Amino acid sequence: MSKTSYQPGTHFLQIPGPSNVPERVLRAMAQAVIDHRGPEFPELTHAVLDGIKPVFNTEGPVFIYPTSGTGGWECALLNCLSPGDRVIAYETGHFATLWKEVADKLGLDVLWLTGDWRHGIDAARIEEALREDTKHEIKAVMAVHTETSTGVTSRIDKVRQAIDAANHPALLLVDAVSSIACTEFFHDEWRVDVTISASQKGMMLPPGLSFNAVSDKAMQQAEKSRSCHSYWRWDAMQSFNEKGYFPYTPSTNLLYGLREALTLLELEGLENVFARHRRLAAATREAVAAWGLENLCLDAEEFCNSTTAVLVPEGHDADALRTLILEKFNMSLGTGLGKMKGKIFRIGHIGDFNELMLAGTLGGVEMGLQLSGIPYKAGGINAALDYLAKQ
Repeated sequence: MSKTSYQPGTHFLQIPGPSNVPERVLRAMAQAVIDHRGPEFPELTHAVLDGIKPVFNTEGPVFIYPTSGTGGWECALLNCLSPGDRVIAYETGHFATLWKEVADKLGLDVLWLTGDWRHGIDAARIEEALREDTKHEIKAVMAVHTETSTGVTSRIDKVRQAIDAANHPALLLVDAVSSIACTEFFHDEWRVDVTISASQKGMMLPPGLSFNAVSDKAMQQAEKSRSCHSYWRWDAMQSFNEKGYFPYTPSTNLLYGLREALTLLELEGLENVFARHRRLAAATREAVAAWGLENLCLDAEEFCNSTTAVLVPEGHDADALRTLILEKFNMSLGTGLGKMKGKIFRIGHIGDFNELMLAGTLGGVEMGLQLSGIPYKAGGINAALDYLAKQ
C-alpha cells in the first residue's frame, strides 16, 4: 500500500474558500428533497429570503441563484446594464480581473483602473474618472470588497463617497463574495446597488448558491436593460419569490443548509462573528510577522478578516511549500493566483473556524517552513497564541 493512500486525522482545509462546513449544516442538507412546487416549499423559501437580509444589512430583496459567484457577477451585469454601456472596474487582484473579463465578454465598455495588487481601491481615482464623465456615459462602478487573491479589503464606504462627491448617477456594484458574514457590510447604508456574494465562504456552505442583493435603483435600471438573457432575470425571480417559489428548479438541499447556516449566524450574533474573524486574522498576522515574512497587503486599514496572503522570499516557490505541507501534514493552503502564482501562499481563516483550528493551521505552516528551506524565524505560532491569550 502507498504511504500516502491514507492520512489519519482530519484534513485541514485552510484555503480562503470553499470553507469548512459545520456538521449541523451538513446534517440539515441530508434531508429528503421536497416538491419545489408543493405547499411546503414557501416556508423554506421565505425563511431563507427573510433570514439573509440582516447578513447584507438590507431591507431590499436578495435573490438566490443556483450558481457560483461568477454567475452572480454575470447576473448583476446583465440585469442592470446593456451592451455598450461604459463601466469602471478597479484592478485589486485576480478576481477583480476575472470580473472585468466577464464584463468585456458581455459587450460592456470597461474603463480599467490598474492597481498593484497590494492595495485596495483608491476612491480618489474613481472620483476623478466620474468627474471627467460630464455626459454621464459611465453607468456603473464595479468594486471588489474583499479581494480573496490578495487578502486586501477595500473601503466601499469611500467608493460611495467618491460617487456622491462627483455627483454622478452611476450604479455601485460590489463583489462581497469573501466578505459577507466575515466583515461588516452595509448594503443599504452605503447605497450599494447590487451586492454579489456566494455560499462557500462566510456563509459556511458548499459551493452552489450565489446572491444578488438589489436596490430599488438597480431594479428600475433592470427594466431598461437591453441585455439578452433569461435564466438571470430579477423580475422573474422576484415574482416567484413573493409566492414562495423559484422560476426554475432550485437547489433544495443547499437551501436547507442555508437555513441552518443563517440560524448559526443568528445564534452567534453577527457582531460576534465579525469580532471572531478580526481576532483570528490579527493573530495570523502576528505569526507572519514573527516568522519574518511579509503580508501582501501593505495598508493596515485594508487588512482582510478572511484571508492572509503571505509572500515567500525571492527565489523560493510558495507552491512547493504548499505541496510539502499537504503531503506531510494533510493541510491545504490557498495558492497564489494570476500575477501572484508561486509568490504567495494564502491562509484562510474564514467561516466555521476557531482558535484551536488556527493553532493547528499555523503549526502546520511553521513545520512546513522548517522543512522547506525557506528562510524564516521560529516562533510564529507562539506569537499568535500569545496574542489570542490576551484577547
